[in-house]
Parts: sequence; structure tokens; C-alpha cells
Amino acid sequence: MKIIKNGLLEHARQAESPNSNARPDETDISLIVIHCISLPPGEFGGPWIDRLFDNTLPGDAHPYFQGIQSLRVSAHLLIRRDGSVTQYVPFHKRAWHAGISCHEGRENCNDFSIGIELEGTETTDYTPAQYDSLISAIAALADTYPGISTDRIVGHSEIAPARKTDPGPSFDWVFLQQKLAQAKRGSL
Repeated sequence: MKIIKNGLLEHARQAESPNSNARPDETDISLIVIHCISLPPGEFGGPWIDRLFDNTLPGDAHPYFQGIQSLRVSAHLLIRRDGSVTQYVPFHKRAWHAGISCHEGRENCNDFSIGIELEGTETTDYTPAQYDSLISAIAALADTYPGISTDRIVGHSEIAPARKTDPGPSFDWVFLQQKLAQAKRGSL
């Protein structure tokens, strides 16, 4: 994978979300935030994540949707269980994924971060295909944005610990760091 013109990821399906705006400084991209999502909770596949991020989630399609249909949220990327990638917001723009957040004393992490959603739950193992796509996306981001490095990747739970617990204990941080180190050495 690589970043192509206009902040888009090559080979990602594009599904533009209206839930984005200009960053205060487009050159200040220095953090990756990993999230997890499934809609309805615990169910995978289907159109619901796209519908949430494009503000067309029908409240009557599932009882859970009634409480979230009015949210205005987005992420830069979604990585499905099969490893396929959807991009909702170009990287140079601010996606609305972190909410009230703080990293190393800096508040408003949306201003300087890339949000990546993994289709899953905090207690269901993520798939090898998801890790492969995540590693490829991180490598492309690190090649394009000098502020991104392997020590600048966090879970949503780290930047909003009072509110969020994702990506949860099912996410294998050690495996991710090992694979990123291999990729950096060119042996992936």
C-alpha cells in the first residue's frame, strides 16, 4: 500500500464521510489511534458501519441504532475482518474519531492523529488479514508522514481512558510491534 494523491490510500475503497473538517495544521500528523467497531455490536459485515459514518444509519433497523444514529463520527480507515480497507476521510483532513482525548499532554487528538477502525470487538480475536492490512497501512503512513513511528501508535483506550476501552484485550500489541519491526527491516 501507499498513499496516493489527495491523502488517499491506494487500493482502499473510498466512501467519503461528511464527518470531517480541516486540521489546524495538515503537516502535524503524528499519531495513529486504533479503534474497534461492530454494528450491531458483535455482528460483522453488512452496511451499518458505512451508514454510521455517512449519517444514514436507520434507527429502526436495530434497537442499538436508536442510541447512536444521531452521532456524527468518522474514521480515516476501516479494516474489515477479511482485510479489505475502506477510507472515509483523506489523511490530510481531520476525522472525528477520538472525541475528548489527550496524548502526552496534547488534547484534541483528532487534530494530529489518524483513526483506524478494526471491525471487531474488544473480546474477539482480530484476524490475520486485519493485521496484515493494518501493518501495510501503518507502513504507508510512516513513509508519508515523518511524525508517525512505531512508538506513536495507541489504542483509543490510551487517549480516552475514562470513556473508551477499545481495541481491547483481544488486540495483540506485541505481535503488531514485532511485525512492524520486521517490516522496517524489510523482512516482512
